[in-house]
This record gives sequence, structure tokens and C-alpha cells, in this order.
Amino acid sequence: MRLAFSLLMACTACLPGAHAAPARGDTTTVKVVTKAIAARLPRTRITHIDCGVLPGLCEVQAGSTLFYTDPKARFLVVGHVYDLETHQDLTAAKLLAINPDSMVASPAPAHGGDDGSVRKSDAAPSSGNAAQKVSLADLPVGGAIEWGGKGPHVTVFSDFHCGYCRQLHQDLKAMGARVTERPISVLGTRAISEAVLCAPDHAGAVDTAYAGETIPKGTCDTSGLDANEAFARAHGFSGTPVLVRDDGAVVLGYRPREFLEAWLKGGN
Repeated sequence: MRLAFSLLMACTACLPGAHAAPARGDTTTVKVVTKAIAARLPRTRITHIDCGVLPGLCEVQAGSTLFYTDPKARFLVVGHVYDLETHQDLTAAKLLAINPDSMVASPAPAHGGDDGSVRKSDAAPSSGNAAQKVSLADLPVGGAIEWGGKGPHVTVFSDFHCGYCRQLHQDLKAMGARVTERPISVLGTRAISEAVLCAPDHAGAVDTAYAGETIPKGTCDTSGLDANEAFARAHGFSGTPVLVRDDGAVVLGYRPREFLEAWLKGGN
């Protein structure tokens, strides 16, 4: 496993509190780390230490905060740890497991290239003024494209030329999620959205659209797409994808599969 992280040395007053340290991993190493942190960060309340999840690092949880240290607790690693082979944000997944309702405003980094994978330029950033919780009750059924399996349900505001949306589509499909896709034309894709909406096979048309292939033009009522776009503007959704859980909680931007699985459970 290759890891990318930012290293900060000798942080001495990062977190408030008092000590208590349930632990997992090599007992001797955990004891060394616990003792060293107690001495060097005396006001930090440690709630969990795991020295077995990452090679060469101990994961330290202090309430809802996560950081990392070496086995001698000399250095602190503050930031997100990514597995570059599986393209997973390991820190985001753990933070979401700690607090399923937590949200991060910017998209998680993803791999890029000319092979159809995600690139930063493939999606416009969502506005910092976007709503954090919404009701979808007044949106018409006619603007929704239903697809997926029997798993957890999520509504996605998307654009068929958005690379992050394409990757999200693949992740949700692999999860067997039940998806209500509501296209909005951020990148000039209204004609594609209309073709998908009017297609007899919605699931197949969504796959075709994200593959960049042509969908035969059909005829149907597309006014639901107008409603999608008006709703997005009214709630500050200026980029894609935007995910809405059944309880109305909103996440802006692409998130990896492990984040989605934990976050969708938070609405149950």
C-alpha cells in the first residue's frame, strides 16, 4: 500500500481533554504510543488507538478527530491518508464511520486520465452557499430517472458529461444502490438528459450516456428537467454531483464507495 500524507512534527496542543485509551494492535506498541501521547499532549483525550490498520502508523482517535503517529509517537501525521492502489480516502471513511452525518464540502481526490476516469476539470465546483438539507417532496416524478438494485436509496443531481458523476455512477452501481438520478445541465448536456429521460430503458440509457455513446432521440414530457434545474439553482447546487439522502441530508461532490456506504446508513 502506498500512502500519501502530510507530516507535522511535535504538535503539542492539538486537542483538548483528558486521557482514556481503548486500543487495538500490538500491545507493546500501543502502550508506548499511549504513554508518549499522554506525556507530550497532556490535554488530549484519546478515545481509541489502532496500530494495526496502516503499516508503520498508529491511527489515533480523539473524539471526532483523527490523526496518526509513528510507533514511538515522536511524529504526528495530520491530514488524510489515501490508498493510491484502490483510490480510497481511508481517513474520510473512518471519520464517516465515527460520525455518519459529517459532511465535507469539497470533492475527494480521484484518479484521472484519458481512459474515462475522473479529472478535476470534469465537474464544476459546488457553491459554498449550497443547502445542507433539503426536501425533495415537491419535485415532479417526471424529472427522475430510476435505476439500480435493492440497496440503500439516494438521489443524485448529475450531469452526463461530469467525470465525477460517471465515477459515482459506477460506484453506486457496484453497491447495488437504488438511485433516483435527476440530471441538471451544468456542462451543456440538456439534449442528452432529454434522450435518457425519454428512453424506454432508463438504466441502459444512463449507462450509454456515461459511456459517451449516442442515445436515440425520443419524445416525452421533459418539463421535469426544468424543475430539476430550478431546484438546483434555488438551493445553490452549482456543480455536480450532488447527493441527497432520504432524510434530506446533502453531500456536495464525489465521494468514494466506503464513504457512501457509511453515509447512507446514517439516514436509517
